[in-house]
Amino acid sequence: MNILIDGDACPVKDIIIEEAGKRDIPVTIVTSFAHFSNAPLPLGVRTVYVDSGADAADFKIIQLAHRGDLLVTQDYGLASLALPKGLTVLHHKGFAYDNSNMERLLEDRYMSAMVRKSGKRTKGPKPFTDADRHKFRKLLISKLQED
Repeated sequence: MNILIDGDACPVKDIIIEEAGKRDIPVTIVTSFAHFSNAPLPLGVRTVYVDSGADAADFKIIQLAHRGDLLVTQDYGLASLALPKGLTVLHHKGFAYDNSNMERLLEDRYMSAMVRKSGKRTKGPKPFTDADRHKFRKLLISKLQED
């Protein structure tokens, strides 16, 4: 198993790296060159940089992913591509994507896009909280213990 992180806007990278390190699970952070960093990373963690194009990170993640890997992303579209490939896919707010919730999530995203396209405003995501952070850690640990 490898853990892949859709890294441009992932607020739980530190949790993932910590929990993966305890279990010697390799972590790959895929992020755009706009987020380049020279900061040292712990052993077992690597960063793959991609162009800043709209779906560049998504395409790279799907290319790197293998059945049984775990992916952390907030991108519903990327999650919908990863599930059929046999990945476990988690959202940073502490829920797992699966076939039973994917259709609703994609439909909600589409409806919000149509509202915005018509000139109306939609609510943005709720702020990320310590409760979300705790919920994510708990879910991640349970998924890592399944293997």
